[in-house]
Amino acid sequence: MTLNPADAAFHTRLLRDLPEAVFRPVEDRYLEEPRGRYAGKSALLALPRDAQEVSTLIRHAADAQVGVVPYGGGTGLVGGQIASDGPAPLILSLERMNKVRDIYADENVLVVEAGVILADVQAAADGVDRLFPLSLAAQGSARIGGNLATNAGGTGVLRYGNARDLCLGLEAVLPDGQIWNGLTRLRKNNTGYDLRHLLIGAEGTLGVITAAALKLFPKPARTGTALLVVQDPRAALDLLSLAKSQLGEMVSAFELIHRQGIDFLSEVLPDVRIPFGTPPEWCVLIEVGVSGDIDPAASLETLFASAHEAGLVPDGLIAQNAQQGTDFWQIREMLPEANRRIGSVSSHDISVPLSAIPDFIMQGREMLSEMGDFRINCFGHVGDGNLHYNVFPTPGKSRSDYENLRPAIKRAVHDLVHKMGGAISAEHGIGRVKVDDLEHYGDPAKLSAMRAIKAALDPKGIMNPGAVLRGA
Repeated sequence: MTLNPADAAFHTRLLRDLPEAVFRPVEDRYLEEPRGRYAGKSALLALPRDAQEVSTLIRHAADAQVGVVPYGGGTGLVGGQIASDGPAPLILSLERMNKVRDIYADENVLVVEAGVILADVQAAADGVDRLFPLSLAAQGSARIGGNLATNAGGTGVLRYGNARDLCLGLEAVLPDGQIWNGLTRLRKNNTGYDLRHLLIGAEGTLGVITAAALKLFPKPARTGTALLVVQDPRAALDLLSLAKSQLGEMVSAFELIHRQGIDFLSEVLPDVRIPFGTPPEWCVLIEVGVSGDIDPAASLETLFASAHEAGLVPDGLIAQNAQQGTDFWQIREMLPEANRRIGSVSSHDISVPLSAIPDFIMQGREMLSEMGDFRINCFGHVGDGNLHYNVFPTPGKSRSDYENLRPAIKRAVHDLVHKMGGAISAEHGIGRVKVDDLEHYGDPAKLSAMRAIKAALDPKGIMNPGAVLRGA
């Protein structure tokens, strides 16, 4: 289906049903993405204020066969928010839809509009002494609609699950302009197909999420944080197993950090406090959240003693106060910013089965050493198998010096992931960057079903054209 541009004539038609205040000149930030590899086309920008205005915009776009690019906080790392090819689209930003609609503390439910910033969702939950556990580096600018559209992960997946696990119901506008009023607060609801799970993770290709009913949780009475040194990733997995057996569901986060990441922090973000005189080759950041009278520091000390006796942890630090815990977390949370400042040759958001992590890391390093001289920063949510495996230039060079090797590096890393039964996108989505990868590694039956769903719900192909599926 051929799409038309969101031109002046289309704008004029929209103004018959919408006030001029809905529209705004396109600023550069709507045409850029964080890694700076892709640029969007100048387009018509709309900032609707409610689901009805979204419906009107989508209905007109469907009638005129104009592509629509839903826009949240712009923090996505796979180009899902940037349309660099095809006719100029309608950029539909949800930033004005930023209200907390309802809080049901006794039900542990929070109803918010899609444009609410993730940090504000967390604050609203905290205001009623509850926890919304989705947490990621961009939470100060990422918006909950985008988090759901990409099924965001973050540091709390080990205990609480991905974004889809934190959502009970949705309000959304479908590709023909219909509003689906699915903001249920029910935890059991088997009334037919679950459109919620179809839209979550679809990256705006099947409709626009306009509001969500989110799960809240009791806040842990206390939290404890530790940085524990491990000899290698295999020891980290053994430590994870030991932590689960001793602490059970109290383990909230389990993050693997390599020395290269700490070196990057020292190089470009020297204000980040590094508590080791000599950074270890590998360490694990572990957080526990406890209830009742349990002492989290004592629980971590018991874990350290057991791990030390088993030869898994030669050294480590247990936070003695909230500031130390914050300092430990800052090391992990600033790694993406340090990576950005160094400038990667190729970045990979991958997952492999837990038991395959050590072999993947070892084989990946050996494989890349045969392709050139690189620095590898491997870190991430090892508790759920998600690694951020990023390849960087050697000191004195920039990523542009290796641009000719980038496709080969990406293919080699993804080949290894696929061979080990993993996924080439763990939490960032497919967007436009990984469309080729999805076609290459995706199961044919799944791809066929995805195309059929897309054709059924969006026959004119207006919703985020070019994202996830080629030509769709």
